[in-house]
Amino acid sequence: MIALVASLVFAQGADENKAAEDKGLTHIEMWYAATATEVGPLPDDWVGYQRLRDELNIELEASTLPSSATDRDMKIMAAAAADQLPDLINLISRESFLQLVDRGLVGEVGDLYQYMPERQKIMFGETAMKYTTINGKNYGFAVPGGIGRNEGLLIRKDWLDNLGLKVPTTLDELYDVMYAFTFKDPDGNGKDDTYGYGCFVEQYNYEIYPGRRLEPIMGAFGVEGTWNLTAENFGLQIFKPEYYDFMVFMKKMIDTGVIDPNWMAYKKDDFRAAWKQGKFGIFREQNSAYASQNNFTPFDKNFPNASFIILDPPVGPTGKSSVGPGLSPFRVWVISERAIEEGKGPKIAEFFDWVGAGDGYMLCYFGTEGVQYKMGENGIPVSLEGDLGFNGPKGQTYIQLRNMASNFNSETELLARYPVWTRQNGTQMSAYWVLKEMQGKKWTDAVGMDSMPVPSGDLKTFYEQGLAEFLAGKRELTPENWKTFLDQLTKLGAKDWEAKGLEFAKANSILK
Repeated sequence: MIALVASLVFAQGADENKAAEDKGLTHIEMWYAATATEVGPLPDDWVGYQRLRDELNIELEASTLPSSATDRDMKIMAAAAADQLPDLINLISRESFLQLVDRGLVGEVGDLYQYMPERQKIMFGETAMKYTTINGKNYGFAVPGGIGRNEGLLIRKDWLDNLGLKVPTTLDELYDVMYAFTFKDPDGNGKDDTYGYGCFVEQYNYEIYPGRRLEPIMGAFGVEGTWNLTAENFGLQIFKPEYYDFMVFMKKMIDTGVIDPNWMAYKKDDFRAAWKQGKFGIFREQNSAYASQNNFTPFDKNFPNASFIILDPPVGPTGKSSVGPGLSPFRVWVISERAIEEGKGPKIAEFFDWVGAGDGYMLCYFGTEGVQYKMGENGIPVSLEGDLGFNGPKGQTYIQLRNMASNFNSETELLARYPVWTRQNGTQMSAYWVLKEMQGKKWTDAVGMDSMPVPSGDLKTFYEQGLAEFLAGKRELTPENWKTFLDQLTKLGAKDWEAKGLEFAKANSILK
């Protein structure tokens, strides 16, 4: 039955190719991840279909992939098993990408970048090319999958001014400010109700427990992120001697009470509600969650004359500093080996270039002018009111290729996404300005860390619980107890995990 279905699909594809050829067109079948899965696929009356016929002689057949990562990978790998991948496909899972390359089902694309001159200028730098290069050959187009390095360490400037303190630059200075923010009534309300530092546990496979919100502290010791990806010092950060030093400093913060004691219990919403209520004065936050109008307004109502500074990450005892691991999230597009053999590669590259620049970019990212958007006085597109605007439920269906078009660094799209607004006190604010400042701080190059091997469930649980016990005081933090903990991690397979990580990093050009 699988063979029969595969043969029918192949025959249907051949018929569509022949029909397109008869019209002087190149048929391209594409599977894409929709920008807004909840509103429906790209409509049949999308004007881009006709424009592609007229401008590039392309007959595009576009189909959405499932929104679930598991279902998406299942569909892709089922098609791969039947050798029936479409011509162009959006892979989000790096695991799927590596499997398809290993099985010879996606084509080399290194000679196709010449057909994308505009996109080449915008997107395909050394990091992007390296991400899709396996054993010296390039197998895909890595496009931005989100805004990287969009967080920073914030500090209440008004609290510094109230207490006559200077902006801290070292870890010791930062601790002194935390102490003052906790015990010297920085808001002047006469109550003992503030803390120096605030956070919550936010974990990712590349930012394991205690997670992202403490990375600027970890960075002062050079142990930010799950892994050290440098060739000379590769390994899990937890096995580095400096990690114990971080734990000692973190325990000092907890024992002296300069960190909000609810940090282990907070969820993201609790954390954000807390800083907007003035509970603590130093924390790491995302640009939009901090500075977009809807997000900052509750704080503005509570403290209309308060303000923040985006700190440089504090310098630690050996001169190290980092906001955290800086990743460049990518979405990878691949061309099937069959499409390459059929000579479709150059046309697909031309289509990719069309989507990423000029009028094609505007159509895919904002829709049709006068229907989905209008141009603002500053030349930035503004969504029209009603269902058809690009922010409306119907209008969003016409920009389902926005993920494919976006480079997440275009001035036009960033300014449209993060407009300037005015606070109660008359000062202007923009999450775009904040983003640019945050991206300019010191980060650790960690491209590829998000694709590194993950630990077993048991090992991960033991890892997290062990650190939590040390930090909560249930287990005394001493060199002897720390060594015992690391030995237990090793017995559970941490060194095997580390060895697999090294093998993976070498095979995928991740070592720095």
